[in-house]
Amino acid sequence: MTSSNRRVFLKNSLLSASGTLFAVPGLSRLHSTINYGDPPSPIIKRKLGKTGIVLPIVSMGVMRADNPGLVRAALKAGITHFDTAHGYQKGKNEEMLGEVLMEHRRESFVIGTKIGPDSKGDFLAKLDLSLQRLKMAFVDILYLHGVSERETVLSAELMEIAKGLKAAGKVRHLGVSTHKNEPEVIQAAVDSGFYEVVLTSVNFRQDHYTEVRSAIARAAKAGVGIVAMKTMAGGFFDKDRKEPINCKAALKWVLQDENVSTSIPGITSYDMLAENATVNTDLTITDGEKAELRLAQLQGGLYCNACEECVATCSRSLPIPELMRAYMYTYGYGNASMGKELVTNLAVGAEPCSDCGSCTVRCTKEFLVRERISDVARLQAVPDEFLSGAEYA
Repeated sequence: MTSSNRRVFLKNSLLSASGTLFAVPGLSRLHSTINYGDPPSPIIKRKLGKTGIVLPIVSMGVMRADNPGLVRAALKAGITHFDTAHGYQKGKNEEMLGEVLMEHRRESFVIGTKIGPDSKGDFLAKLDLSLQRLKMAFVDILYLHGVSERETVLSAELMEIAKGLKAAGKVRHLGVSTHKNEPEVIQAAVDSGFYEVVLTSVNFRQDHYTEVRSAIARAAKAGVGIVAMKTMAGGFFDKDRKEPINCKAALKWVLQDENVSTSIPGITSYDMLAENATVNTDLTITDGEKAELRLAQLQGGLYCNACEECVATCSRSLPIPELMRAYMYTYGYGNASMGKELVTNLAVGAEPCSDCGSCTVRCTKEFLVRERISDVARLQAVPDEFLSGAEYA
């Protein structure tokens, strides 16, 4: 099958995806606008803070990808930075990347991986395992993963562990990643004078975008590199995946801020790769795209701002932002397996809302919180083989 026919086949296959929980392909806008045989256009690149690394503004989030050919195609398209994590696909994601990247000169790409805050022994063991999977002596960026509080960023113990890893040559640069309380975490990274990179959620659906952007500007001024994630704001506005967000416009919107060094949109198909690659050479947002994004802000969507105002109104103090993220993974990304994994790790039980006569939660986005929690909590009882994204388990 030629590469052209393969893209047509993939496009036709993906167009049949629905919002069901069962095995369907993941998120894709399916609007290929380039051919891989086109003459290359100049790629827009930016410095990653004071690290000395220069990257194309669009990199590759590999979290949901399991196709080695897709990573090879990304390299051919000029993408040089790949983002993974110790826990993605239970380690298979790092293994897949390692197999592909060993075919290339080590200095020709930048690899970032992530490990959550942990005890020293567990943290060190996880990094050694990640390096083994990646078949590398070092990673370019190691993130302290999923941080949401200033205290964690400024933990002397965690910084001491990270410092030792850098001294040992296992890590070139250190960073933190954050899904919520982004301004606080970004500012803490700046104040630490230690972390060199922040991987942060940032998109046009954030009610607190002004605060996020201000924090990003302060970080950039201090020489901290900013990597953007969750730029697509969930990918869809609705559970049934009938109202897609214009993901290309959303990505360009984030990258209008020159303080954002690069972005890591999750890429799972050749069509998505082709579309994102065009942003690397042209950041222009058309009037039509601007109109789409303005209209989009009036809709509820699947993206939770993680403002945590809801938590105080919940009689059980459930981790609602994380549960809403699991809901977004399930329906926005079309990956119920990933949603199940997150819900299971939260240990909220099979029916977390069953003890409440009526829901007291108040959501600033007006989400039907109880309905969404019940929806994703039930995934825990569904065998992995029946869930979308089961190939990543």
